Amino acid sequence: MAVVVELSAVIVAIHDERPHVLTVQRDGRPALPSGPFDPSVDRTLDRAMRRWGQELTGVPLGFVEQLYTFGDIDRDPSAAALGERRLSIAYLAFVGDITTPRVDTASAQWLDAYELLPWEDRRDAERTPSLDLARNAVGAWCDAAAGEHERVARVERADVCWSTAGAPWDPVRSLERYELLFEAGFVEEAGGHAGPPAVGGIALALDHRRIFASALGRVRGKLTYRPVVFELLPPTFTLSALQRVVEALVGVRLHKQNFRRLVESARLVEGTGMRSQTTAGRPAELFRFRREVLRERPTRGMGLPGRR
Repeated sequence: MAVVVELSAVIVAIHDERPHVLTVQRDGRPALPSGPFDPSVDRTLDRAMRRWGQELTGVPLGFVEQLYTFGDIDRDPSAAALGERRLSIAYLAFVGDITTPRVDTASAQWLDAYELLPWEDRRDAERTPSLDLARNAVGAWCDAAAGEHERVARVERADVCWSTAGAPWDPVRSLERYELLFEAGFVEEAGGHAGPPAVGGIALALDHRRIFASALGRVRGKLTYRPVVFELLPPTFTLSALQRVVEALVGVRLHKQNFRRLVESARLVEGTGMRSQTTAGRPAELFRFRREVLRERPTRGMGLPGRR
């Protein structure tokens, strides 16, 4: 069996206070951009990703990080039929603006990330039905266990991932939540019965929604120890705009005063002496990322303050 290596890109941007991911069409459904790695063109994988990502978006990629290598033997049936084992080296990347991208592929479009994983957005009360339906499906999966030992194990797993019995909601566990729904057969990619639409979300080609769920968890985790959020903001911004971007990524509302105290104590930003002219009422002060923090300490994230 031949081994084929390809690169896959999870390219994320914020638009209208919602995270978006760049997709293309593959076999009639949305997919993450991916293509073969050509070692004769690019000396490193990272350089290949940056070159290719800029060709797709028309702007240089900011933060770029290798995510994971996905290589399950059944992840691409068409490759298996050709006698190939297709490995996908996935990358996470940020761009600062999706309003004016140059996309060479006519089928490319930015999709709302929470249309893919609707249960991950807990910011607004009207969106809770997606989470409730998912929890009900997970509860049914627990009740369908073959015996008491398996049921207890499923209940514990459901509580850790989905907070079904009092465990705190952990935004970083996005991959574990998706994988539980996949195992239970409540997402279209599982090949069994599909769950209700609000549970299932938009399916991506192959295992690309699993790749995206991995990327979302990575982004949320990185917020606590790396200043990656500033890659998604303009050079100057208000503290309210910074909070809204963090909330968009984490999928929960944060306490305003606690958030500002956390940002100030971490000394991640500094005032510019200017004020925004786009906000209603009194113009808000504009800040910028204080780059000196990169040299001052190894852990440079902002953490996640309590929810509102």
